[in-house]
Amino acid sequence: MSGTNASVAERARAVFTPNVAPAPLALARGEGCRVWDVEGRVYLDAISGIAVSALGHGHPGLAAAIKDQAERLLHTSNLFLNEPSVELAERITEVCFADRVFFCNSGAEANESALKLARRYHWSRKRPEKNRIVTFRGGFHGRTYGALAATAQPKYHAGFAPMPEGFDPIDFGDLEQLERVVGPTTAAVLVEPTQGEGGVNVPPEGFLRSIREVTDAHDSLLIVDEVQTGFGRTGRMFAHQYDDVVPDIMCMAKGIAAGLPLGGIAARAEVAEALVPGTHNTTYSGNPLACRGGLIVMETLLKPGFLEGIRARGDQLRTGLAALGGSLFADVRGRGLLLGAELSDHAPVTAKQIVEACRARGALVHVAGPSVLRLAPPLILTASEAEELLQIMRLALVDLGVAPRA
Repeated sequence: MSGTNASVAERARAVFTPNVAPAPLALARGEGCRVWDVEGRVYLDAISGIAVSALGHGHPGLAAAIKDQAERLLHTSNLFLNEPSVELAERITEVCFADRVFFCNSGAEANESALKLARRYHWSRKRPEKNRIVTFRGGFHGRTYGALAATAQPKYHAGFAPMPEGFDPIDFGDLEQLERVVGPTTAAVLVEPTQGEGGVNVPPEGFLRSIREVTDAHDSLLIVDEVQTGFGRTGRMFAHQYDDVVPDIMCMAKGIAAGLPLGGIAARAEVAEALVPGTHNTTYSGNPLACRGGLIVMETLLKPGFLEGIRARGDQLRTGLAALGGSLFADVRGRGLLLGAELSDHAPVTAKQIVEACRARGALVHVAGPSVLRLAPPLILTASEAEELLQIMRLALVDLGVAPRA
């Protein structure tokens, strides 16, 4: 296969549905934190497939595991067990609150599974009236109908009415609203420990603990959506661990298998027991190839100092971004290697323009909404690569006329 970025884009327009608008860039290969397009240009990757390629590109351990598993067994369906899925579930339960794991394919499916489990849990305890889910404005939980209804951003709902019923959105970080809305009919509160697509919004100090207290008071469940924040992305294995909170259900995906399609939920045993045979499943549950990838991710994350290194790189980038932008950025926030730089109200450029200028200079960055620049590089990013990224971004801002030349 060969072609130019333009020719591949033209072919794609002819055969793909028009619901996505990718950059006019066709990637061909990658190594570490760098990717090459079909024309041979190299880019420093600070997106990692939207926080998916946690171990970068061409990771030798991951590639070897995939090759080995592909030669052994690709798929078993949910009719039989396979050892990689059992071992990955064991590793996950060893590093978090959960006792039970269910594997699926994506973040949206993980959230759908959690929503079903929460309602089924109360139904199984003769409390069918507890069926409402409290969510947060600015949150994002997926594109399937249940996950979409839980996503309290009307722009994603346009044209898809009627939405499934039973969701009560409130403002992120607003304890007063939380206490007022959670009540006798609340099955669960669903929250991202840091909102990703909504703008990399970190909750106020103690907010997750407050949610836990409120849900306990009403015998409701706490679901944490760790699809984007989990598996080391924020510098802890899971972001809710910053707040020393024990949830009831956790949603997982994205970086869990470093590029292979895998998602899942982890839950306390008492809650998980509500999913009796026949209530929920998927053909690809516990796919052995994807789970082998997950085992490599876990092995890497648990190496001494690895998570600390993520936090150090995040501090380096956050400090550099704040200095780089001057008055351009109103706020630079996030944890670990999930960072957002929000443009000031009077910024003379848009986040999209910065993305395009960075791409022209050889770095791939992304947005989280119209005014927030998002960085989510591979977790293996080095200090020198972080500095290189900051320098490329500085040159991009110079090109846009919003930063002085050195």
